[in-house]
Amino acid sequence: MSAEQTARRVEEILDAFATSDDGETAAAAEELVRTLMEFYGAGLARMVTLLENRTGDPLAALIADELVAGLLTLHDLHPEDTLTRAGRAVEAARAGASVGIEHFDPGTGTLRLAAREDGGCGCPSTMDATRQRIEAALSCFAPEVTAVEMPRSGPAAGEPALLQIGVRPPGAP
Repeated sequence: MSAEQTARRVEEILDAFATSDDGETAAAAEELVRTLMEFYGAGLARMVTLLENRTGDPLAALIADELVAGLLTLHDLHPEDTLTRAGRAVEAARAGASVGIEHFDPGTGTLRLAAREDGGCGCPSTMDATRQRIEAALSCFAPEVTAVEMPRSGPAAGEPALLQIGVRPPGAP
């Protein structure tokens, strides 16, 4: 289908919505088309910018970009396999947290992460924030990952941390 044919078909569909008795649905359909056009327009503009005056491997520039990589993945055009893309997402999102990929189960979509030996806090709140960053990155780079299992670390992994609050005696520095 050519661009002209596609544009004509979209207009026909929007006109059909407009002539229906449901103005709310027609407005939603127009908003959907406008949003998709903006999304794809931004992706194409980014591709042009990334490829303009580019030397070296042009594909490397495209797959390193979150927006373009997301579009390539969405249309099953991304040249990297799921595990490679998941690794890229985890590395980009972990921001100092000591986690890496242990296993990916394509049947369930579960990505299991493992603790690394390179330090890191391991605090529950820090690990929760890391999980959220990783899940957000995975939704773009590897949407086939539907669940993330992260290890709990520290001396009492899996148990709540004990917080001790004391009162200084009067006159203590």
